[in-house]
Amino acid sequence: MSARPKQRHPALRLIQLGGGVLLIVGAGIVAPLPGPGGIFLFAGGLVLVLRNSRTAQVHFVRLKRRWPRTGALVDRAMRRRSALRRHARDKAARSR
Repeated sequence: MSARPKQRHPALRLIQLGGGVLLIVGAGIVAPLPGPGGIFLFAGGLVLVLRNSRTAQVHFVRLKRRWPRTGALVDRAMRRRSALRRHARDKAARSR
């Protein structure tokens, strides 16, 4: 039995997508300041954009195929459920 993700209202999706874009733009503005603030803004924006944009998800998958090590690192940092399942499956396969 597959669990379908809960559908959100389209207006909420657009608000979250816009917020993610603003966080990514804000990361570029904050980046020259001392400290790691820009990294956290970018990561938060990336999470919001990837959760709310099918186009962004497709581009992200293409980038992961091209650079698998970097894609795996980003998945792990974002604690994506698919990455956690894949990691558990790979770990079980290695232990056999």
